[in-house]
Amino acid sequence: MVGFGYIYPMKELRSRSWFGKTDKMGFIYRSWMKNQGFPEDLFDGRPVIGICNTWSELTPCNAHLRDIAEVVKRGVFEAGGFPLEFPVMSLGETLLKPTAMLFRNLASMDAEESIRGNPIDGVVLLTGCDKTTPSTLMGAASVDLPTIVVPGGPMLNGKFRGMDIGSGTHVWKFDEERKKGQLSDADYLYAESCMSRSAGHCMTMGTASTMACMVESLGLTLPGAAAIPAVDSRKKVLAHLSGRRIVEMVKEDLKLSKILTQRAFENAIKVNAAVGGSTNLIIHLTAIAGRIGVPLELADFDRLGSGIPLLLNLMPSGKFLMEDFYYAGGLPVILSELRDVLDMDALTVNGRTHGENVQGRDVCYNREVIAAVEQPLIEHAGIAVLKGNLAVNGAVIKPSAATPALMQHRGRAVVFEDIEDYHRRIDDPGLEIDASSVMVLKNVGPVGYPGMPEVGNMALPKKLLEQGVTDMVRISDGRMSGTAYGTVVLHVSPESAIGGVLALVQNGDWIELDVEGRRLHLDVSDAELERRKKAWAPPVVSQADRGYVQLYRKHVQQAHEGADLDFLRGGSGSEVTRDSH
Repeated sequence: MVGFGYIYPMKELRSRSWFGKTDKMGFIYRSWMKNQGFPEDLFDGRPVIGICNTWSELTPCNAHLRDIAEVVKRGVFEAGGFPLEFPVMSLGETLLKPTAMLFRNLASMDAEESIRGNPIDGVVLLTGCDKTTPSTLMGAASVDLPTIVVPGGPMLNGKFRGMDIGSGTHVWKFDEERKKGQLSDADYLYAESCMSRSAGHCMTMGTASTMACMVESLGLTLPGAAAIPAVDSRKKVLAHLSGRRIVEMVKEDLKLSKILTQRAFENAIKVNAAVGGSTNLIIHLTAIAGRIGVPLELADFDRLGSGIPLLLNLMPSGKFLMEDFYYAGGLPVILSELRDVLDMDALTVNGRTHGENVQGRDVCYNREVIAAVEQPLIEHAGIAVLKGNLAVNGAVIKPSAATPALMQHRGRAVVFEDIEDYHRRIDDPGLEIDASSVMVLKNVGPVGYPGMPEVGNMALPKKLLEQGVTDMVRISDGRMSGTAYGTVVLHVSPESAIGGVLALVQNGDWIELDVEGRRLHLDVSDAELERRKKAWAPPVVSQADRGYVQLYRKHVQQAHEGADLDFLRGGSGSEVTRDSH
């Protein structure tokens, strides 16, 4: 096909409905692009590759992605493509109030419409901080073009007083030590720069590292991508090769839906168990599955993950960090160790299967970091899904980060009605609480906060810390950081703000936790709960009566469904039939 002297391939690409037109619209689409200095031959029908960049100085974990984007472009140009970088809403976990999770779905809408509405044939997602991976992937899944992910990579190991310290994990430890008078204010301040000493995301197995492992186990990255430190030159090699590969994926029409199959999601759940990944994977993976049309339920995470051994000795479930994981062999070693329980025939973005990809990459260089499946760190890891009258639709707990002695526990509830109530009373010397109590935090779910923040791992009362108490059972409808630890029950569904039983818990009620029996029970009669329900009123949420927050609260699904907006489930494809002028 020929037009204006350009020679187009027989099978026209999606971008040709912009740049291939020979009428007024073609003039408009090409002319304004040329003000950037692009020569005419870039519009000759070659694949146009969108580089979806979550760079932002307000997202410190992603602040290096501008440099990574330039490396991706080199690879795209080498392979005969035309790279065009575009920004999307970036979600910085450490800065964004009231919680980055409130805006995950909004960012996914940004990514989806930016991809669909522009002349893009394939997409490279540049991700890093927690929500930037699921948000862009959710958006891309709803369009379903050839897509490859380049994770930004973890920071180098933190170093403080001659020891390795981990992002997030040591925040909680240092905070407790300072409260107990074991760490001075000066050292506490100094530790800030010791913890975060290079570009990249948290180097613990927090949510960012969990998401990097998730996309590699789903088959959406080139092999070995998850653990490469952000400042390692091999991260740029990965970016360069990913730029080359996405051009070939477009030619092969290797869309997301061909990779994100049922078996890919099942692989990701099993790998998450083996690496001690964050409970946040449940929320994000469920939402991604909902966009691509793969059925995934909360029970699947327990069914598929609870029998998987813990193989990775990484904070917060262990003692090492992501840099050590990379040097030990990275995720390909984990995949190889799990070959008997994974679907190794699952397709990945390089056109090969997981089984083919791990050949020659299955050697472990440090068995302290990555255990062999025959000698695991914990025989049965994964995430346990709890049910009972306190969580009719389910709740979750991460056994590998919990205290074994508390996995079966009965205690009296100490109730905090919301996060302000918790902050106001937790260190009150008169608070009636002891080590056997069960701390209950209400109204921190998707609707109630709103946005489901990472506050479920409530800090213990100062007076109990001073007594040497290190863990207690804590229950909420919120989330916790993947870098955190403790016997923390999360994602209680239905949440308290919509009238779930959690809303009816009162001080002194007996609560039973039985992780082995997968039970979470409030020892209050049905008749009494019914009486309390009649007297209950929904909480008043401030600054939630307009704009996106109002839209979010009206349409957000519950935690067990992935906390997506109900009208975003599924996809609309990539076709856009109308022009702009």
